[in-house]
Amino acid sequence: MRLLHITAQKPDSTGSGVYLAELAGACARLGCVQAIVAGIGPDDDPVVPDGAAFFPVRFETGELPFPVCGMSDEMPYKATRYRDLSPAMVASFDAAFARAVRAAVDELRPDAVVCHHLYLVTSLVRTLLPDVPVVAVCHSTDVRQMRQHGLARDRIAHAVRALDAVFALHEAQKRDIVEVYGVDEERIRVVGTGYNHAVFRTDDEVHNDLGPRSAVSAGAEELPAQARRAANLVYAGKIWRKKGVSSLIAALAELSVEPDGLVLRLAGGHTNEDEYRRMLAQAEQSRYRIEFLGKLAQSDLAQEYRRADVFVLPSFFEGLPLVVVEALACGCTAVVTDLPGIRPWIEAQAPDAPVIFVEPPRIVNADEPVAEDLPAFERRLAKAIESALRVPPRRCDLAHLSWDALAARVLDVCADLVR
Repeated sequence: MRLLHITAQKPDSTGSGVYLAELAGACARLGCVQAIVAGIGPDDDPVVPDGAAFFPVRFETGELPFPVCGMSDEMPYKATRYRDLSPAMVASFDAAFARAVRAAVDELRPDAVVCHHLYLVTSLVRTLLPDVPVVAVCHSTDVRQMRQHGLARDRIAHAVRALDAVFALHEAQKRDIVEVYGVDEERIRVVGTGYNHAVFRTDDEVHNDLGPRSAVSAGAEELPAQARRAANLVYAGKIWRKKGVSSLIAALAELSVEPDGLVLRLAGGHTNEDEYRRMLAQAEQSRYRIEFLGKLAQSDLAQEYRRADVFVLPSFFEGLPLVVVEALACGCTAVVTDLPGIRPWIEAQAPDAPVIFVEPPRIVNADEPVAEDLPAFERRLAKAIESALRVPPRRCDLAHLSWDALAARVLDVCADLVR
């Protein structure tokens, strides 16, 4: 099959970028011929799957004199908020992507087009290609944009309803798509996510070399002090308040673990410098060691997961977080905010996974926690972390969640549309 993948943002950053790149890589292994259209910066040279033709739309140029548009209002790179686009900027956006899409279609002659995000570029593609099957993946940030402001809302909703199929990550997201866009339920397929099982895997030698942890592990008090090591917590994602990072740092103050018994390592980039400095200052006041690792390559992130005892994702908004699956595959116990759709999906797909869910604070405007709820949330988060530190390491079967399995599900839908 000949597939054209399209995203308006960088194809090698953020969860949706990883989703696109890994999906395209898996489709290539299944024999597809492919091309990718993506928005990038003036000097970016993104990594795309081998064999895929790349048709970049470059921002911060004469044609598009503003940074790449980001589906989140805070991106891990310089970005333009969709809510700040003027009519002239939207027209420039449409013209630039229309040229790239037409060039890709002329060269590839795709059997089907896979768009990412039920948003502006997808609405353009549906209009441009009325005679080609067009499907799109929802990543939840698109739903959030639709709920938070009115940019091209009618245009987007109309085009999304005209898609040949819509892919949802889980059942709760499917309900959101029906509510926000008015898509017929029968045209929405729940396909979930995948992970790179060649990179994200357990490695017994890593854990064995570290030795037994201290903290609150069962039996740790029986070990001689010199034989114990600090428990390792890891977080992966944007260093951002709405990802719950500030609350995670605050939650450490509620732990009963000795100061030398725990280390928190935060992996991810940031764009809001003032907010980042505030979190650095907050971390300096903690009695525990907190390390900011920056953005990591996948292989390095996998190593962090394997060295960790507990993975924590205290977000206030998520679609279906790939990082949870990756951390579980590397042997972590996970502590995750109990956001819509995530628990049912994990319990259905990985019923033996060691995951502890934390009741979130009340959320307003899609991703804003109610400030007065945060102290109680942070206490619940601390309690969950202490519980997770007592869970013995165990493996769970995630083989069916590989990218190859996801690609097969997507290709089955596309094949039905082509016939």
